[in-house]
Amino acid sequence: MGRDLVERHPAGGGPARPVLKWAGGKRQLLPQLRRFYPACFRTYFEPFVGSGAVFFDLHNRGHLAGRQAVLADRNPDLVGCLTAVRDHPEPVIEHLGRLAAERAADPRAHYYAVRDERFNPLRERLARQAGGLSPERYTPELAAMLIYLNRTGYNGLFRLNGNGSFNVPFGRYANPTICDARNLRRVARALSGCQAGLLHRDFERVLDEAQAGDFVYLDPPYAPLSRTATFTTYTAGGFGEHHQERLQQVVVELARRGCLVLLSNSTAPIISRLYDGNAEAARAGLRACRVPARRAINSDAASRGPVEEYLITNIPESSEGQQASRALSA
Repeated sequence: MGRDLVERHPAGGGPARPVLKWAGGKRQLLPQLRRFYPACFRTYFEPFVGSGAVFFDLHNRGHLAGRQAVLADRNPDLVGCLTAVRDHPEPVIEHLGRLAAERAADPRAHYYAVRDERFNPLRERLARQAGGLSPERYTPELAAMLIYLNRTGYNGLFRLNGNGSFNVPFGRYANPTICDARNLRRVARALSGCQAGLLHRDFERVLDEAQAGDFVYLDPPYAPLSRTATFTTYTAGGFGEHHQERLQQVVVELARRGCLVLLSNSTAPIISRLYDGNAEAARAGLRACRVPARRAINSDAASRGPVEEYLITNIPESSEGQQASRALSA
């Protein structure tokens, strides 16, 4: 096994893996991203945390030992679920175990009963009480139901209808893993061990706090490659060209500030215009690299094929990363 694939598991007992499946998750891109992990940095920032695949990879490889992390997302359910797992792992495990046991008799009927009679009503009640869904009010029971629905719903999607209710249909899985107690405890330790702040906040507000020497990984909703692409449908409110342009200004400012920046995005024309050969980005020390990836969120499995993505960074590629890059290209 190459050094780029070694997981060191500093907390012991195996690696911590993402709790939720999330559109745009980065597990398949990790070998490419590892090429640009900085050898030394201060605080780690990830303002579009999603499944947290990069955070957990950094943790498993020992890069976050003794460091703080600031993780954020605009999705309150995601932030609320991770917060509940971090702060109350045992109650989450207990609720998940019950859901897994109840499911055995009729998985399909149980899925819709949990979604429509338990999850949505509890979620909506908490939102009414707080004038909007607040991650701080996300209970272990609600977190367990979200994990259950994510693991057993169609394609691991998170989607809300016009009324704000979760409406993903039942997924056809032969034997889904619903309650992985050992991994949930590892995730809780990973989030607690580096004092990870979990914030429901826009990326600009999060990154106002980043300083020289901090490592910032940004994985925004990807710019669509075509008019019919659905890269951004999992993000409430969308993430259009205006947002991509705002993000580019933030990335340039971070680089000027002395932050260590790594951004992933599609090779859509707008991303090429903003970063690849862009004079402002180049003056800030940013360069754009095209890397092979795999499209994983198309509903048609036959369309989930190899593509190229951009990695935009001001971090020198490590010697280990160069070796891994040659191995991946061989």
